[in-house]
Amino acid sequence: MTLDVEAIRADFPILERRLPNGKRLVYFDNAATSQKPQCVIDAMSEYYEHYNSNAHRANHTLADEATTALEGARDRISSYFGTSPDQMIYTSGATEAINLVAYGWARENLSEGDVVVLTEMEHHADIVPWQQMSVDIGIEVRYVPIDLESYTLDMDAFEVALEGASLVCVVHTSNVLGVRNPVEEIIEKSHAVGARVLIDCAQGAPHERIDFDSLGADFVAISAHKMAGPTGIGCILVRRDAMEEMVPFMTGGSMIKRVTTEGSTFQEGHAMFETGTPRIAEAIGWGAAVEWLEQFDMEEVHGHINDIASWTASQMRGIPGIRIYGDPGRDDSSGAVSFLHESIQSQDLALLLDEGGFAVRTGHHCAQPLMDALGVPSTNRASFWIYNTMEEADSFVQYLQEIVDRFA
Repeated sequence: MTLDVEAIRADFPILERRLPNGKRLVYFDNAATSQKPQCVIDAMSEYYEHYNSNAHRANHTLADEATTALEGARDRISSYFGTSPDQMIYTSGATEAINLVAYGWARENLSEGDVVVLTEMEHHADIVPWQQMSVDIGIEVRYVPIDLESYTLDMDAFEVALEGASLVCVVHTSNVLGVRNPVEEIIEKSHAVGARVLIDCAQGAPHERIDFDSLGADFVAISAHKMAGPTGIGCILVRRDAMEEMVPFMTGGSMIKRVTTEGSTFQEGHAMFETGTPRIAEAIGWGAAVEWLEQFDMEEVHGHINDIASWTASQMRGIPGIRIYGDPGRDDSSGAVSFLHESIQSQDLALLLDEGGFAVRTGHHCAQPLMDALGVPSTNRASFWIYNTMEEADSFVQYLQEIVDRFA
């Protein structure tokens, strides 16, 4: 079945927007955050308009409705990711999810000299916590390089880095290069040496259906806002045996059983890690987002995105001075096209594209070690998702050509 992209676009009111200069918005910054369908906006508004209340705290009607909606969203989201509600911990996003592993699991289970393996293509959110753990408890952090010819992870170097590892942290899909790492192989080889595995799926979840239980990772971090959900919420999916090894990252209300002046006892399971007022509206919005996504075959969605990215990159390579970083033509590419022009500064190029209505990302993409490996301070990045069209891609290439003709 072919995606009805025009019908999909009708679900996203922002795509009708015109910018202050009158240009129609062409949104190519999906790797940073996706737009939200009307059903997500409506679900969150419905909560605020009709049953706004705190969850898990009272027995009145509104509180019961809020609690039911919050936990109903957990059921829906965890099912979408192929696991049970008790293995899902709500967080503010993938960043907090990774920090929860660092401070809730690693601080409790690792000690001086233990090895954590990362890659050069990690987002800062999956680098800085481990650097901090190195300072705080003396762990050793190893980085697996990329192959600069293929823009893929050097798996030979990965196997060398695995020796003596206690934890392996790998991004599922690079937010810069668009490359999908061989996470299944990485998990298998890491477990073979006794290491636990954390997969950052912030970029992977919008492009394929993540099945946590069959994937086999110990921890999977996900953000809602890149997959049609709201900002401010995400989750960490955790294997039960790994969760039993964790201690609270934050403490306070909700996660306690009993507090006295002498001490406190905590809830068990995921409730131990969800402190304070829950992200109720955000959870409801994310639940609506995954319900909306369930109508699609994600392999078909990926194919649509990949076709646009591959075609766009091939056309851009014909524009003098443009260099593409990564290989958007790969079957497993996630629709990100990172590029630079040899003489037009990336910030200037982004502003010129914005004048044409094209929203692209510019900067180091919270991946400075990868920028260092590529030998550049930043790139421009066009990233595509389910509602983008070939017509938009064609207009983008034409406008980029006009910029180069005029300013290069």
